[in-house]
Amino acid sequence: MPKMKTHSGVKKRFGVTATGKVKARSAHKRHRMTSKSKRMKREGRSTLIMGIEDATILLNNFLPYQRKLTRKKKKSTYVSKADRAKASKEAA
Repeated sequence: MPKMKTHSGVKKRFGVTATGKVKARSAHKRHRMTSKSKRMKREGRSTLIMGIEDATILLNNFLPYQRKLTRKKKKSTYVSKADRAKASKEAA
């Protein structure tokens, strides 16, 4: 089977984080900035994380070799303060 091709436009516009999320730049930042609010201009500086539905479409169809970067979530080992306090009382 031949190699799959990555879509050239997509690889320039999107990236994949270490945890497998798709990041993109904000839209509406090229021209006519005087009519936009200060908040919109400020929030437009940062990148955004795409929704899971859109990210799945991008990874499956346009970025086939970036799919391997998606990692399976580990089970959380976080223990809340209340649970730690309860465990220390029981141990004492």
